[in-house]
Amino acid sequence: MDVLPGRESGTLAAWLREHPGVKVVCRDRAGAYAEGIRDGAPDAIQVADRFHLWKNVCEAAGKTVAAHHHCLRAAAAAQAGPGAPEPAALVPAAGPVAPPGPVPPPGPVAPPGPVAPPGPVAPPGRPCRLAERTRDRYAQVQECLARGLSRAAAARDLSLDIQTVRRFANASCAEELLGKAEHRSTKLDPFIDLVNQRWNQGVTNAEAITAELRTLGFKGNAQVVRRYLRPFRLPGTSRSHPDPDRRKPAPTVPAVPKPRAISKALLTHPGRLSEDDALIVKNATAGCAHLERLQQHIRSFAKIMAQRRGQELPAWLEAVEADDLPELRSLAAGMRRDLPAIINGLTLEHNSGAVEGNVTRVKRLKRDGYGRAKFDLLRAQILLAA
Repeated sequence: MDVLPGRESGTLAAWLREHPGVKVVCRDRAGAYAEGIRDGAPDAIQVADRFHLWKNVCEAAGKTVAAHHHCLRAAAAAQAGPGAPEPAALVPAAGPVAPPGPVPPPGPVAPPGPVAPPGPVAPPGRPCRLAERTRDRYAQVQECLARGLSRAAAARDLSLDIQTVRRFANASCAEELLGKAEHRSTKLDPFIDLVNQRWNQGVTNAEAITAELRTLGFKGNAQVVRRYLRPFRLPGTSRSHPDPDRRKPAPTVPAVPKPRAISKALLTHPGRLSEDDALIVKNATAGCAHLERLQQHIRSFAKIMAQRRGQELPAWLEAVEADDLPELRSLAAGMRRDLPAIINGLTLEHNSGAVEGNVTRVKRLKRDGYGRAKFDLLRAQILLAA
């Protein structure tokens, strides 16, 4: 066992030359490692680790779900339109939920007064401002590109970092960039439907709603509820003098789970899905054809990986490349560049799963030294502790 002082290809190649006879090298997807192995041990078999391959698939799946989350919201709203039955609730993957049926409020309920006609509701709190800025910047970047400016010129013109411009230029729409901003998980997520119900019944006091939620297991404070309800209050109302008649209606459609919950359900083995997660998968694949195809690609790859049928990977790549899922197609393009090692990883028994635990231990040792330990001391700690 040894610890190398850096991750450069030359460092790895030099170590391999000093230790001839290496036959198999299991590694992650880093190009520097692939190059170092080719230079230092050209006859060694390179094996792409299955842990990192599955991690790459999970990341691509998460991006795909975030990009198509608006499809599920639109499908739920259309299904609950005038004259249509309300859609089945997509229950969050974890956390307590309100019991079915009407739940008595903690105190007297004011009769619902006239409310403004429904309209688009901005995400609560800080993500609202972030979403507005993101859409503005996306429009600015696209306008610069439409004028024929290069990405570097657009970055200079808008005083933005080139990486920021590249991210906005590569996105097909602003919604792709808003996934993390608008879909952050909060403690209120499992109780959104009940909060909406109480608001529409005329209970506009965040403290009263919070008190009821706490009886159902809510761990947050009233500020979380108040921040969620803020977009529904019309101008002229205040927290100290709320006017129940001056408000927008809250959504009556059951809340669509956050992208993270949907991704988790799609990436879970079908035999290990809970009832709630199975319902999430059913509604997500029914509400968006892209997510239905995503599920098919995920399950096909999982079978190839679990049963080590690496020879089927080229056919899987062709199916992904023929589909219109940009995130998966980008993943496939990266796999094409490292195809022999990936096929070996999906065929041979080798993997570096045990190494990942040691990587976590090494990071703890580095933190214990506050980043000030020199390499020779850190190397001794790592090897002696092993």
